[in-house]
Amino acid sequence: MATRLSRQSALPEACRPLVEPGSFAAGIVHLGLGAFHRAHQAVYTEAAMARSGGDWGIVGVAPRSYSVLAALSEQDYLFSVVTLSQSLAGTRAVAAMSGGVHAGSNPAGVIKLLADPAIKVVTLTVTEKAYRPESEMMRLLVAGLRVRCGAPVTILSCDNLPSNGRVLEGVVRGLAPELSHVTFPSCMVDRIVPATTQSTLDRAVADMGYADLAAVAAEPFLQWVIEDDFAAGRPDWPAQFTGDVTPWEHMKLRALNGVHSALAYLGALAGCTYIWEALRLPGMAELLRQYVATEVAVSFDPPDGEDVVAYGESVLNRFANAELGHKTLQVAMDGTQKLPQRLLCVLNTVPNPRLATLIAAAWAEFAASDTQPLDDPLADVIKADASTEALFGEAGLLPVHDAQRRAMIDGWRREIAKHGPAEVVRVA
Repeated sequence: MATRLSRQSALPEACRPLVEPGSFAAGIVHLGLGAFHRAHQAVYTEAAMARSGGDWGIVGVAPRSYSVLAALSEQDYLFSVVTLSQSLAGTRAVAAMSGGVHAGSNPAGVIKLLADPAIKVVTLTVTEKAYRPESEMMRLLVAGLRVRCGAPVTILSCDNLPSNGRVLEGVVRGLAPELSHVTFPSCMVDRIVPATTQSTLDRAVADMGYADLAAVAAEPFLQWVIEDDFAAGRPDWPAQFTGDVTPWEHMKLRALNGVHSALAYLGALAGCTYIWEALRLPGMAELLRQYVATEVAVSFDPPDGEDVVAYGESVLNRFANAELGHKTLQVAMDGTQKLPQRLLCVLNTVPNPRLATLIAAAWAEFAASDTQPLDDPLADVIKADASTEALFGEAGLLPVHDAQRRAMIDGWRREIAKHGPAEVVRVA
């Protein structure tokens, strides 16, 4: 087996970190050590220190599982990002972390860390469930903030939630209304980060010459749009700073995530295992271009200077990347939780939601299918009654209040059942 990655590793030049490992002190605590954080915020933070310096090292907090933290600690908190692309493939080690704590076995250590006035920013990728007031992560966060003695700090949610800063502020201030000198900016994050596989680990070894058990894989593209409201300074992240993240969220949720869901449901029904396969179905790319141009683009006001149609085209180019191996069933999970922000906001507002109703019908047929596995918190309710009225009626799971639009969904469901999803896509 290859030698493990460490500060002593003699890496090829193209694989070296942007900054000297261990040359910076901690300034950020990150709650959650998942692959997305390592492939996104950690990459941005290393880039910030490379171009402007500063003690912005990240101390990672692992909520439950110890495996990633153990791998990182054995590698001097170095890890690598494997870029998945036919033209831009490669692996580079990232030196952004300066330590780690396991919340499950050392909650007091997490509170002490959060209380340290040297920590100026706390970032989070902890999934939606952890934003419940009773969650252990929220209790630890509030406990740490309470013992900071007024030292200013910014709490920055990086989870894929609409208005994530407002959501987090509501939870924290609900638990501790007395807190001051704390800001909660919202942000929008974007990078496709598939699950790490043995192939990821093998490619890291092949490129670097060292084994990395904390390696992550990601597409070349990455974006971070942040509301510029920081209480105690921030790294010089090469991100986009704005006074209002909302239009950026709308564009991503509708023109990227909504298109992703369309590919997942139509593709899965047509027997496609991967998203890139679904995109290659005859007529699929043109159908999605029409959807973005004629329905998504008129459903909201985009950010200044941004072209929704051009953005949609860039999304299709990203989804065509077969190296990502993104599975339709993976994207199809939790439809009842995702579709209100991704699809219904378009379907319920634009004058003629012809294609939005088709996408809704594809979800309904997918959810009702006896041959497709349904991973959804409301799966039992759906399976009990998957009629259009039960799913989309006034009292349905995903309410569509206009009867004519529900009739359009029902019509598309009949077309899919009669002709098959691939043929419906081809002629839609």
